[in-house]
Amino acid sequence: MKIICSALLIITTILTDNMNNQHSDARAAALTYLALGDSYTIGEAVPTEQSFPYLLTQQLNKGKHQVNDPAIIATTGWTTDELIEAVSKSEAVHKKFDLVTLLIGVNDQYRGLSQENYKIKFKQVLNTAINFAGGNKSHVFVLSIPDYGVTPFGKENENKTGAEIDQFNAINKLISNAAAVNYLDITGISRQAKNDPELIAADGLHPSGKMYGEWVKLLESMVAAKLGTH
Repeated sequence: MKIICSALLIITTILTDNMNNQHSDARAAALTYLALGDSYTIGEAVPTEQSFPYLLTQQLNKGKHQVNDPAIIATTGWTTDELIEAVSKSEAVHKKFDLVTLLIGVNDQYRGLSQENYKIKFKQVLNTAINFAGGNKSHVFVLSIPDYGVTPFGKENENKTGAEIDQFNAINKLISNAAAVNYLDITGISRQAKNDPELIAADGLHPSGKMYGEWVKLLESMVAAKLGTH
């Protein structure tokens, strides 16, 4: 009886070790993802799992791709200048990633920084994103700036804000297209919040998990197509 129990214990231990090794191997083989940005990237005012980088990861993992939890370099209020500075001080600065997203510029507009400065700094941070992707431009995804002018926070200056957001987006789209990276326009989705309050978080300014989910419906298919078979 003791011999049988010992044998069962040995078999159980081997099976457990194999399962743990397989899990470790799967995680090691999973794609890496870096998200660069500001409050729209960290998901200000919603749970972390409802932010678009985490929703994107969840959706990709439901398909044929396995993706680790995203590494995120983003903070509420950051301009392109502040993102660039933070990247230079980050531990990730010398790492490479299989997938990189970039969404930056709303605070440049909000603080009244010049569009000329944004042109220069957006190009710089986009080049940094491409470098993070190991030079693989097809794995870099730029998202347009949402229009917060339709939110309760921004409604007093809705027209002015909307017009300026369009101008900043024209800049980041032009630079993105010239660099041959992927570009996703989510500004139209953000403007639906004018008639759908469920698209706005409780703070009256930032997107809700529902809106981020709408972004990811478009982003996930784009990313999955570019990642191909892994």
